[in-house]
Amino acid sequence: MKKVSVSLLFVVVLLSTVLLGCAKNGAVKGNASESGTDKSQTGKAESANTAPPKSETLSLSVGMLKYTTNAPLYIAMEKGFFKDENINAEFKFFDASKDVNVGVASGSVDVGASGLSADLYNMIASGQRIVIVANKGSEQKGYSYGGVVVHKDSPIRTVEDLKGKKIGVTSIGSTNHYNMGRILEKHGLNTKDVQWVSMNSVSSLMETLRSKNMDVVVLSEPTASITVNEGFGKVLTWVSDEINPESAAIFYSPKFAVNKEAGVRFLKAYIKGARYYYDAVLTQKDGKLVKGENFDEVTKIVAKYTDQQEDVIKGTFSFIAPDGKLNVDDIKAQIDWYVKEKFVTKVIDVNDFVNTGMLDEALKLVVE
Repeated sequence: MKKVSVSLLFVVVLLSTVLLGCAKNGAVKGNASESGTDKSQTGKAESANTAPPKSETLSLSVGMLKYTTNAPLYIAMEKGFFKDENINAEFKFFDASKDVNVGVASGSVDVGASGLSADLYNMIASGQRIVIVANKGSEQKGYSYGGVVVHKDSPIRTVEDLKGKKIGVTSIGSTNHYNMGRILEKHGLNTKDVQWVSMNSVSSLMETLRSKNMDVVVLSEPTASITVNEGFGKVLTWVSDEINPESAAIFYSPKFAVNKEAGVRFLKAYIKGARYYYDAVLTQKDGKLVKGENFDEVTKIVAKYTDQQEDVIKGTFSFIAPDGKLNVDDIKAQIDWYVKEKFVTKVIDVNDFVNTGMLDEALKLVVE
C-alpha cells in the first residue's frame, strides 16, 4: 500500500507540476498577446506623435485670364489636387494681365497666373514685392500659344510686310507686345517700324480685327484659333515658330510669398495639374503630338473654364513645363529688352523676385 500511495503521490505531484507549467505557459502567451496589443497601440500613439500635423485649411484666391495656359490650375481644381493639400482655391478672372498684376501686388488676390510683362517688371522695379515661383507657359516649337493674326482678306503675307502697319495688343509692354517686338527684330525690323495700338482686352482685339480696323493683332490661345474657326482670322505666324521665350508664370503676392508652407502646398497641387495636363495633351511620339489617356477629360475641363467649345480647345494646347521649372536666363533677357526699349525703368536683379526654392521643395514632395 505504501508503494501505491507513494506512486499515487508522485503522479499527483507530477500532474500538478505539468498543469502549473501549462498555466504559466498560458499566462506567458496571454501576456505576450496583451503585450503585443499594447505595443501596437503604443506604436500607433508614437506614430501619431511623430507624424506631421495635418495642415490647416488654406483659403486663397488666384487671379488669371481665361486662357488655356491655366489648364494645370483648372485640372487641380476639378481633380481635387487643391483639396488634397487642404486648399480652398477661388478663381478670379480678369480681362488683361496688367489687372492680374495689380491684384497680386495689392494683395487682393494671393496668387497670379499670367504673362511676364513690362508692367509686372515695372511694379517690381518700383519696390512691389511680387515673387515669381513657377512656369505657366513658354513658347516651344510644335506647340501653339501666341499667334500673329491678320484678317483672312489681308494682303499681308510675311512679317516683313508689317512695316508701317497697325499692330493691336492688349497693352503696351504685354507679353505679346514683347513677342511681336522680338519677331520684328528677327526679320530686320524694329518696334519703331510699326504703329502699336493698345486695346485693353482680348475681346476688343478680336472685334477690331473682325471689323478690319486693325492690320494685325497678337493673340494667345484659344482666341487666335477662334478667329480662324469663326472665319475672319488667319495666322500669319506662330510665336513658337519664331522665338522661344518664357511667356507666363505663377507668382505670389507679398503676404502669401512669406508663407513658405502654404506656398509649397499650392505648388504641389499645381505640379500635379501640370503633369496631368502634359500626359494628356502634350505627349509626343515620333515628333508628333498624340492623345494621352485623359485627353478628352482635360479638353472638357479646359473648355469649361475658358467658356469655349471643345472642338476649339483641342487644337490650342500650348506648352507648359510639367515640372514647373522656370527659364530664369530668358527672364533676364526679357528685362534687358524692355529696358532697351524704355518700357521698364531700370534693370532689376532676378534674384530679388524669382524664388525657385519652394518649387524645388514641392517637387521633392510630389509622388510620381
